[in-house]
Amino acid sequence: MALGQLHRTGLSRRSLLRVGAGVALATALSACGGTDDGVGADGRVTIELWHGQSDTGREAVEALVDMFHRAHPDIRVDLGGGVLADAMLQKITAALASGSYPDVAYIFGSDLAGVARSPQVVDLTDTVRSAPTPWENYWDSARDGVTVRGHVRASPALLDALAVVCNKKIFRDAGVPLPEPGWTWQDFQDTAARLTDSGRGIFGTGWPGVGDEDTVWRLWPMVWDLGGDVVAPDGRNIGFRDVGARALGTVEALARAKSMYIDPKPGSEQMYQVFHSGRMGMVLTGPWQLPDIIQAQVDYHVVPLPSYSGRPITISGPDTWTVFDNGTARVRAARTFVSWLAQPEQDVQWDVRSGSLPLSRGSEGMPEWRNHTTEVEGLGVFTKALETARVRPVHPAYPQISMALGEAIVSVLLGKSSPERALSRCAAAAKAALVIPR
Repeated sequence: MALGQLHRTGLSRRSLLRVGAGVALATALSACGGTDDGVGADGRVTIELWHGQSDTGREAVEALVDMFHRAHPDIRVDLGGGVLADAMLQKITAALASGSYPDVAYIFGSDLAGVARSPQVVDLTDTVRSAPTPWENYWDSARDGVTVRGHVRASPALLDALAVVCNKKIFRDAGVPLPEPGWTWQDFQDTAARLTDSGRGIFGTGWPGVGDEDTVWRLWPMVWDLGGDVVAPDGRNIGFRDVGARALGTVEALARAKSMYIDPKPGSEQMYQVFHSGRMGMVLTGPWQLPDIIQAQVDYHVVPLPSYSGRPITISGPDTWTVFDNGTARVRAARTFVSWLAQPEQDVQWDVRSGSLPLSRGSEGMPEWRNHTTEVEGLGVFTKALETARVRPVHPAYPQISMALGEAIVSVLLGKSSPERALSRCAAAAKAALVIPR
């Protein structure tokens, strides 16, 4: 499969937080479920899929559904919803409130904990335990991203990871050697400073600067590397108040040195445009950006994230196929469908077409994926990063924690607050969300 066919997800992969919709979701959780069992006169069961994809992602879903129909003539999957993944939470919230919702929907991992509070969300623990793809064969991040309080509340749909993509020409022009695995955040700062050339409008690196989830999730690997966590063990406080200040100190140093482009718009589109146009040396991103980077004819190099400790760590942002209860027959058909999608033979087709990383080691071992990694420079680095990838907690308070941290990061990026003061305000705001009974 040519790299140009990979799905260019952009904002749909790293959407803005939807706190207002999350609040509205609480009123939808008690909505009555549908009663139509979906069984036709011919005995065939029809289920509705809200896939949330556009362009080649949509085409990949359509191709897979056609394959599923040929293998399962007793089940029909109707593609519907008419909404992209960015707006899926709002759509599902309204659907749950009205009692008319799909059988399967593409839900961002960061939204799953809130959505799974609905009694209409099907518990898939037994499904994944008995599915053809062994549950233990999935990457840890894929399993963790769909598990809420010990129960599997969705099937993994998409997997990614963060690494650093470097513009080799900018490195050559600056006389700076390309980074290698094992480098540190201090190395990253020093390299960014050496690559920066204000006279030519070249930045060493970039960071989203609007306070959304795109701003936040790049900081978590730094926090985890320093021994912190999103939520403290007591469950009532953030777990990164002290180490977060050190991580923010690295961000502050980059901004103060003016070696970082701060993107003022949601979606990081301007940051990526700066990189694609040859005016940024390094960008922290995921495999979904490789098609655009290659289309822009950037001669690039991919290296794992730096660390403080010397131990590799990154973050993965899994998305999910969440199943909703529309009666016994439709639930059974939906379980069959999502289990089929996760099997390596299907998963590898989705991965190659959509820009996802393999959900399981079985998918990683498929010849199609092995061939794909030889064709796409750096894709193997992202795949190997899954060995040390962690995920954000599937916790109902996460959106509020993210919002508070996003505000803290922006205040530091813009020089309006020190890391310590910013984290103090973040801790207070997050605590208010964490003490609310869930």
